[in-house]
Amino acid sequence: MGRFLPPDHSKGDEHTLGGYMAVHARPAAFEGADGASYSADIGVDETGDAAAPVGAYLIFLRWSPGEPRIVGHLETDFLARARTEDEARAAIGALSLDETKRVLDELIRASRPSGGERAWWDVMREENEGP
Repeated sequence: MGRFLPPDHSKGDEHTLGGYMAVHARPAAFEGADGASYSADIGVDETGDAAAPVGAYLIFLRWSPGEPRIVGHLETDFLARARTEDEARAAIGALSLDETKRVLDELIRASRPSGGERAWWDVMREENEGP
């Protein structure tokens, strides 16, 4: 089970993604536009660009309702490029929590089926709500 750690506000601004993770010693969590729970993290990878060899991106893990387990994920393209991993992480960590949530919701909307089909989460929500 989880453990409670009191927030340490000396570690940063909890209104930014990186600050929240530092202050609370855990990832930020959001309810997505699809009604599912997501946690956010910062990923880094090589860009192949000698001038900015490290890129950072957001990764959102989707959690199942009920027993906590990961059932999917969404991720952005590189949102920042830098010379070092720390610089790239810091750039993404400076995003506000509101901006991070906006990015998540955009990814969710972009992943919806096209052609008038309803997304699976909308169908499941309606089935669970009943008549």
